[in-house]
Amino acid sequence: MANGNLDYPRLTKLGIGSGLTLFAVGALGLLVAPAIVGPLPAWEQSLLFDAEALGVVITLLSPFVFGIMLPLIE
Repeated sequence: MANGNLDYPRLTKLGIGSGLTLFAVGALGLLVAPAIVGPLPAWEQSLLFDAEALGVVITLLSPFVFGIMLPLIE
C-alpha cells in the first residue's frame, strides 16, 4: 500500500478539527437544546453524549495517528 501521497499535517489538522467540532456540537446540544425545546428524549441525550465522547477520542488520537505513527511506518 503506497502511502507516499498522503498529506499528514493536513490529515492531522482535519482530524483535530473534526473532533473538536463533534465535541462542541455534543456539549452545546446537551446544554442549549433543553433550554430551547424542553427536555430531550433519552436517545437524543445519548446521541449528543456519544458525539461529545467521540469528539474527545478523535481529538486526542489524531495527532498520534496522523502526526506520529503513520509517517513512521511509511
